[in-house]
Amino acid sequence: MNNKPIFNSDTEDNLIKSFEKNKQSSFKTLLSLYKGSYHKLLFALVFFIIKRSPEWVLPVVTANIINIATSPTAHSLKELILNCVVMVFFILQNVPTNYIYFKVYRHTIRNIEARLRCALVRKMQQLSITFHKEMRSGKLQSKIMRDVEAIETLSTQFFINVLQIVMDLAVAIAITGTMNLTVLLFFVLTVPFAVILVTLFRKKIRQRNNEYRKEVEETSAMVMEMVELIPVTRAHGLQNYEIDRMGNQMEKVSRRGLKLDVIQELFGSMTWVTFQVFQLACLVFTGYLAYKGQISVGEVVLYQNYYAKIVHQVSNLVGLLPSMSKGLESVRSVGDVLSAMDVEDNSSKKSIKKVDGNIEFSSVTFKYHDAEAPVLSNFSLSVKKGETIALVGESGAGKTTILNLIMGFNQPTEGKITVDGNDITEINLNSLRNHLAVVPQNTILFTGTLRDNITYGLNNVDEKRLHEVIEAANLTELVASLPEGLETHINEHGSNLSGGQRQRISIARALIRNPEIIILDEATSALDTISEKKIQSAIDNLSENRTTFIVAHRLSTIRNADRIAVIDSGKCVECGSFDELIEKKGKFYELNKMQVV
Repeated sequence: MNNKPIFNSDTEDNLIKSFEKNKQSSFKTLLSLYKGSYHKLLFALVFFIIKRSPEWVLPVVTANIINIATSPTAHSLKELILNCVVMVFFILQNVPTNYIYFKVYRHTIRNIEARLRCALVRKMQQLSITFHKEMRSGKLQSKIMRDVEAIETLSTQFFINVLQIVMDLAVAIAITGTMNLTVLLFFVLTVPFAVILVTLFRKKIRQRNNEYRKEVEETSAMVMEMVELIPVTRAHGLQNYEIDRMGNQMEKVSRRGLKLDVIQELFGSMTWVTFQVFQLACLVFTGYLAYKGQISVGEVVLYQNYYAKIVHQVSNLVGLLPSMSKGLESVRSVGDVLSAMDVEDNSSKKSIKKVDGNIEFSSVTFKYHDAEAPVLSNFSLSVKKGETIALVGESGAGKTTILNLIMGFNQPTEGKITVDGNDITEINLNSLRNHLAVVPQNTILFTGTLRDNITYGLNNVDEKRLHEVIEAANLTELVASLPEGLETHINEHGSNLSGGQRQRISIARALIRNPEIIILDEATSALDTISEKKIQSAIDNLSENRTTFIVAHRLSTIRNADRIAVIDSGKCVECGSFDELIEKKGKFYELNKMQVV
């Protein structure tokens, strides 16, 4: 078997297209997941039929042996031995055929499981920032792990349990029909009762599964938030409040789960009782036929075995309905992401290979789709190559929105933004972002080495260049103090580092990309004076000869900016150097006076 790479753009794109095309039908979507693997499943099916054959042959051999034993004058000992030999052969072949079937089948299922998760990752990277703000990260995590696992379970049920049930029913009905049509007619008359049971419960089970799945997703999101908030919770002595809050949510999940369990158990018990009554009826019916001399004693056992198999398998099929409904609900859940159309599409847009850093906002208005008033209104600002622009203003004035527009996270509702004369709505944003680096307020570090965090996404970084960046970001002392230097392992979220150290690592990560445009979103907020000075020095090194946008609440940190744009209610009300704006005694003067006081 060829071990092809699981993560393949064509494969993931095809899976995404399947969800978009079949989003109205979960079952069609499930089948489309295996497109390109049908030949493997067919190969597995052949060996499945062979390995299951002892189940179908055993009732016939059993009936033959009973007839031989009860009518010794009509049969020879050789017939008894022949039946035994045949049965032994069918039993022994199960080992190799089952191995081949299982390996081919599971290889296919596991590949699809991995590719589906890869497709979710790919789609999440394509979806807009707005989508991610509205969809809580805990829910996305639940879809990647829990829902894909449920789909894998559904596939297992479909390709093992359902296939086994269908094959057993087909063989039992075929053999019974060949031997006695009267008995077959009795078998067939029981089918409508199973259909009625399924119809009565299917809608209710689906509804309960949907409610339970949504509650679990909500809980997953809340658990992630709770873990993030533990330091805040402890600091304010709110442990009991958080325990009560999470306890209420867990109780909701429990109630939803109980409703689902009850409806499934009621469904299962009614199914079992119904089919046990029919199995008893079959025994009485075939016994009556034998009593009348219409069938032999061995055939009574044969038909009883086959009817027991039919009852058992139909009961299994009906019993699988709740878990299959759960799996199909997970298909729909994953489809919420894979069929979402809120995608940043750069495929047909012009790529830019060189960026100078001239950026212009021309009468830009931006309004979130669910907001009553625009965040920015008729905003204009021209920024030249290599210029450092600081954006200041009260919270909610629109500063972060301006940064998001520069990065292409949002598009202007009205007006135009150009980069070196190119309309930002007409260029491939990924090509622009290759020339852009961001230092956020909340530094994001991942579990790995210090080197990995600085060179994130880059391969074969020159050691000389790396150490130049470390020096420019004022990290030399930190690297020297760490037990393993650059190879020191960083804990989750950088918990073994100070806030200033984490921020300087973030600056180094930006600096090593040698970007033409820098975005600093309150990079020195909430830091002590010593850390602020080190970071300010690193920022000066970072912004040298680069177009730089700085959002800052602490106005003392932007004294060296070429210009300061004062944002108020979505408009640029003042723009100039620090000294010019202080001399003007306008909005900036008032803001600075409040901080000095």
